[in-house]
Amino acid sequence: MVVGDVTTGTEVLVIGAGPGGYVAAIRAAQKGVDTTLVEKDAYGGACLNRGCIPSKALITASGIAHEAGNAEFMGVHADPAVDFAKMIDWKDGVVDRLTGGVEKLCKANGVNLVEGEASFVDDHTVRVAHGGDGQGSESIEFEHAIIATGSRPIEIPGFEFSADHVWTAEAALAADTVPDRLVVVGGGYIGMEMATVYAKLGADVTVVEMLDDILDPYEDDVKRVVRKRAEELGVAFHFGEGATGWSTGPDGGYLVETETEDGEESSYPADKVLVAVGRAPVTDALDLDAAGIETTERGFIETDDRTRSAVEHVHAVGDVAGEPMLAHAASHEGIVAAEVVAGEPAALDHQAIPAAVFTDPEVATVGLTEADAEAEGFDVAVGEMPFNASGRALTTGHTEGFVRIVADADEGFVLGGQIVGPEASELIAEVTLAIEMGATLADVASTVHTHPTLAEAVMEAVENARGQAIHTLNR
Repeated sequence: MVVGDVTTGTEVLVIGAGPGGYVAAIRAAQKGVDTTLVEKDAYGGACLNRGCIPSKALITASGIAHEAGNAEFMGVHADPAVDFAKMIDWKDGVVDRLTGGVEKLCKANGVNLVEGEASFVDDHTVRVAHGGDGQGSESIEFEHAIIATGSRPIEIPGFEFSADHVWTAEAALAADTVPDRLVVVGGGYIGMEMATVYAKLGADVTVVEMLDDILDPYEDDVKRVVRKRAEELGVAFHFGEGATGWSTGPDGGYLVETETEDGEESSYPADKVLVAVGRAPVTDALDLDAAGIETTERGFIETDDRTRSAVEHVHAVGDVAGEPMLAHAASHEGIVAAEVVAGEPAALDHQAIPAAVFTDPEVATVGLTEADAEAEGFDVAVGEMPFNASGRALTTGHTEGFVRIVADADEGFVLGGQIVGPEASELIAEVTLAIEMGATLADVASTVHTHPTLAEAVMEAVENARGQAIHTLNR
């Protein structure tokens, strides 16, 4: 029996239950707006199911194993055995707990959940095709829509994801075993995070990158710290080379073939190949033309500072709306979209959106770099605190990197921060808050920081920018 098409209505229809969509749906419902959320796959989206959360779980687990086996300098001698299958099971349990939590939160806030794939019929109607034989479809009429369908990994010629030995990041997070040899195509944040994980788990890792360094567009001294540490872990880098294809190797594995701009060819042995060259927006199945919405050449939906597309009552948030393609940015945009729909004067301000890379050591940035600030006409004051001068960093055994603070020299306002080192993803929150609230160097410096903590490095960097640092030499 096939269920016939039925039509329902809602005030706001949210398409996609990732970090942008489910947050938008919950906030809209909290504002008293009748809200329907459509999801075709799994609640939490790519971030929760196939990206942010599972990757950080494996980063943590592999880090524990590596540290346990490399702490002789502390007087700790161990040879940990890694049960990789159990590690993956633990990671999956974390994901399952959180995805279930998202669904419960949506229901508890009164969001109407619909499973299926949505496509526009016109600018006030979508049709939702339900999965499975005989499940039929339904039409949903809406006053406002919020598109939050996320992104997918980019596939490159010669490395189709249908090949068993070619991994997406999702496949790398769900592997059965650790490959003896892993070639990572792409030295961006996903490639470097996964290269770090598998190097710590014992794989022989090679990174192939077309550019001349990793982690574009971070500053050179930030990249240098991460690259040096990765090399210490055994990761080999080959820059200025583009992956062109693969062939079967003489030992039953594969050879990843590369070529430089000058035509010089090389090949690298691999058992698995992780392709991590970026992500593209998922908009192709939405029939956006039917709603009167055009996309950019790369498939993104252009929006204004209130998340509205060219069709004013249709919003787009998260990766489908372009940079910054970050889960927390998507959530913030989702909140703004929901509040705009609810009639509130909300708007986006990307000045204080932090970014983090969970390599070893971590990288986190927010606001302006020194070069950015100078380009915008500021008279810049810069302060730094190296972690090798931090008492707390020394007690953890992780002393690579630094905290850098960028400020307006005239008024003292904090403009930005760059951190590479232990717990950078946590430490950047203080700098982000300082920028958001318009804090000055004096404000941060006069805030008493707990001792001994890594956060003291932020205070010392601020004092360094003022020429008053005590625990590091002033610039």
